[in-house]
Amino acid sequence: MVYEAKKIKAPVLRGAALKAYASAVRTPVLGDLLGSQMLGLAGVPELGNFVADDQLCSLRPRFFRPNEWQPYQKDVRASLETWPHAVGSSAGEFKYWSVRDYAQAYESGRKTPWDVAQAFLAAVKESESYQPPMRFFIAQDENDLLRQAQEATERWKAGAPKTLLDGVPIAVKDEVDMIPYPTSVGTSFMAQDAAKIDAITVARLREAGAMLLGKANMHELGMGVTGINPHHGAARNPYDPRRVTGGSSSGSAACVGAGISPVALGADGGGSIRLPAAFCGVVGIKPTFGRIPEGGAAPLCWSVAHLGPIAATALDAWAGYVAMTGPIEGDEIALMQPPEQLNWPSNNGLEGKKIGIFRPWTNDTDDDVQKIFVESLKKFEDCGAQLVDIEIEHLSLARVAHLTSIVSEMGASQMKHVKKHLHQYGVDIQLNLKLIEGISASDYVQAQRVRDAMNTQLENLFDKVDFIVTPATGCLPPMIHKNAESAGESDLGTLDRVMRFAPLANLTGHPAITFPVGYAEGNVPVAAQLIGSAWSEMGLLSAAHAFEQKLVRRAPHVYWDLLT
Repeated sequence: MVYEAKKIKAPVLRGAALKAYASAVRTPVLGDLLGSQMLGLAGVPELGNFVADDQLCSLRPRFFRPNEWQPYQKDVRASLETWPHAVGSSAGEFKYWSVRDYAQAYESGRKTPWDVAQAFLAAVKESESYQPPMRFFIAQDENDLLRQAQEATERWKAGAPKTLLDGVPIAVKDEVDMIPYPTSVGTSFMAQDAAKIDAITVARLREAGAMLLGKANMHELGMGVTGINPHHGAARNPYDPRRVTGGSSSGSAACVGAGISPVALGADGGGSIRLPAAFCGVVGIKPTFGRIPEGGAAPLCWSVAHLGPIAATALDAWAGYVAMTGPIEGDEIALMQPPEQLNWPSNNGLEGKKIGIFRPWTNDTDDDVQKIFVESLKKFEDCGAQLVDIEIEHLSLARVAHLTSIVSEMGASQMKHVKKHLHQYGVDIQLNLKLIEGISASDYVQAQRVRDAMNTQLENLFDKVDFIVTPATGCLPPMIHKNAESAGESDLGTLDRVMRFAPLANLTGHPAITFPVGYAEGNVPVAAQLIGSAWSEMGLLSAAHAFEQKLVRRAPHVYWDLLT
């Protein structure tokens, strides 16, 4: 099937227009007509045309070979101490402080975690004084932060840090449980009781000594890619605060982009780690489905959900990944994985690699993105990679299959809340929850059949190439419209351009990483994406690290230096 570039022609609704449309959709007859029209524009009816070779279907990604399941232990401390040599920046060149920089500052006594905590609190206070405020966080507990800082300071002074992550500031998306905070998932009403148990990922970061900063802002329910949250404020892009951060891990990416956290924890059901990382000029990796346990994350979209790090550099993403990855007893999905090699392989992660590119697909971007992406392809070759032309069939159906899967599961996750709390969601979420009701069980089953077909197709492609490259997004981060801040917005056309290259890896469960490859006019970051075979996270991180040596990073417009 030849790739066809399609533009979704749907009305852009914000403010009063969005409220009126959402109200109309809830009326008995007109609502059904409008809902069917919107689902038609999104392409859902196309699923009925897909004919599967096998009438059975999987309800989640499948890479699992039961006869190879082996529990394994890992030594996070030993792994992080193998931190590889990185090429230093030239004099005057902008550089994000890395996990290693924090550890060296603490080890030398030049700074302490207490100093960094104080600088962080001052930075967030300043960020909230901006007009409009940056809105990095939904919730913070200063006493809890200072307690962590004091304990980490004492460990470093005693010469006994837990790992290189000890005392390093890390933000956590408000989709993941963390003591002593409630988990609101970006809503106005879910954050009632404080978490009594850390999510597995948070517990592992805490065990490594990370200084957990608070609950980072997010797009409500993760049901959007802008980071505009009517309850907690729109998270703003450090490179241009007039623009969106991307979503839904909006605050996590903005914290890293603004320099106040070298690593943050994000969640990715349809690009929600990779898209905001791309828009905010940093690195984001979505591991293989099941590689990082989901326990303690809000159960929003169980067949496409992934947790993973957003970080200043590929090495920092590696550190976060090393700390969080691995199986845990009782988690069936997380146990279905081979052991991971956690030592960094080399600085030559692109040397000799074959990178597949489906040009009709990668060409489907706005001109400013395409220009930087094409330039980046030469850098991949300069790093020793070989570009190989490939074809990927059914990409349009894969987009629709992912959309159908994720929104069906999100809708099901909210059934217990909708009757009582419908009007407490943002208007855009109210609209989405109503539209989801028009998706049928057969639509969902067909989506899973498409999932199986795409999974098989990619596995076959990875017999021929090491990675598949795409732009991270089809457009630059959109501007934040004032009318959208109080109610959200519905803009299917922009949603499609932002998400064009992200959902495939969620649908199939393959690992994928985004990282900056250049800057458009106005110092706006542009990123590329690499998709890898199952369990190839270390190869992806190594490839991104190799590319970083070819890129001169630029400073964001809004930035805080916590170590100077």
